[in-house]
Amino acid sequence: MKKFFLTLLILAVSCKKNHSPQLDLADQIESSVRNDTLNKWYPLAIDSAYGGFLSSFTFDFKPTDDQRKMIVSQARHTWTNAKAALRYPDVEHFKKGARHGYEFLRNTMWDSTYGGFYWMVERDGTPVKDDTLKTAYGNSFGLYAIVAYYEFSHDEEALEFAKQAFQWLEAHSHDHEYKGYYQHMLRDGTPVFRDRNTPSTAETGYKDQNSSIHLLEALTDLYKVWPDPLLKERLREMLFLIRDTIVTPQGYLTLFLDRYWSPVSFRNKPDSIIEQHHNLDHVSFGHDVETAYLMIEASEVLGIRNDSTTHRIAKRMVDHALTKGWDSSDTTMGSFFDEAYYFNDRPGITITQDTKNWWAQAEGMNCLLLMSELYPNDPMNYYDKFQKSWTYINTNLIDHENGDWFAGGLDKQPEMKTALKGHIWKACYHHYRAMTNCVDMLRAEHHQ
Repeated sequence: MKKFFLTLLILAVSCKKNHSPQLDLADQIESSVRNDTLNKWYPLAIDSAYGGFLSSFTFDFKPTDDQRKMIVSQARHTWTNAKAALRYPDVEHFKKGARHGYEFLRNTMWDSTYGGFYWMVERDGTPVKDDTLKTAYGNSFGLYAIVAYYEFSHDEEALEFAKQAFQWLEAHSHDHEYKGYYQHMLRDGTPVFRDRNTPSTAETGYKDQNSSIHLLEALTDLYKVWPDPLLKERLREMLFLIRDTIVTPQGYLTLFLDRYWSPVSFRNKPDSIIEQHHNLDHVSFGHDVETAYLMIEASEVLGIRNDSTTHRIAKRMVDHALTKGWDSSDTTMGSFFDEAYYFNDRPGITITQDTKNWWAQAEGMNCLLLMSELYPNDPMNYYDKFQKSWTYINTNLIDHENGDWFAGGLDKQPEMKTALKGHIWKACYHHYRAMTNCVDMLRAEHHQ
């Protein structure tokens, strides 16, 4: 009997010795993925009456208000279910949700007459009458979701659909003369250009960083399963355009550019004009850190050897966000402000929105941990900031009572506690990806 208890003691000490703070943190984050996020959204969000997923939920997860369905959120729900089905193969409703979402994208969101994904449909799938434009941004997410479904299902029809979606973008959205992709198109795929009647505050007709980085994201995943030569060319094109043209020398993204890749900027205008055109010209720290991660991922998938240029610029983007947009007022945690601006008549950078939306914090956490692996001894101390980022998220963004994440950090926006938990712009793709990536990196680091 003494020998038995001695054996148990040795095993317990061994397990404790083999465990680590990294594994404890990985377990904590994974538990949050499943209990705070996935188990709240699914299968509740599956719309069994009309297909796809319900769009709007109250703070305590009751369906509410406008249930129109946008391609972006429908694709993100499909993507999340497909990824969750791969990660948790014992959970049947993730498999059901992935198939359910894919079928809605294929049979309802895809325009059977002209091709391409509708931007918005009514809950029952009827195209919204006054919604006549298609976007590269929306189509990039549709493609992203199809590829995720194919990775889960190995359904060859899904791969063929992904190729069709890529070829539609190639035929209608790609700018064969000046490279990159047109963001806005008519229903038949005709690109929309700016003219004298286009309001100066409108995004219409510009190229932009947001559609570009999510095209990069989608093309990266498609290339993993379909190493087509033209696809490779487009993926390299987008990586280099983003890295070398859209990213500024200081290390932040230009938000909008004309067809010829000249930046849209209002820095030389009066403050009133700058504010009026705020949506077209500011520093978005969340997009910057997200792009750093996406560029590194694309470079690795392309197999670019010793890609010091991409790594150097990605690091510059993260360091700029940390030095210019990181809130360290509470020494126990840290977070990224939403927006800032370089005014010509003021020194340095000015924080113009000190709020902290959920997706930027998720992308920041993911990128900080990635940087800590790439640069473990860097003076920026990325791992410490990753830990402080998670502490902030766990304290101010995760709703431990009702589930999922608030849309904005409660330290700056306490009203978010009772704001919509879900709507067409808020599903759970950003934080699902960030948390599962972090879990996998932490566990891999422990076992090295």
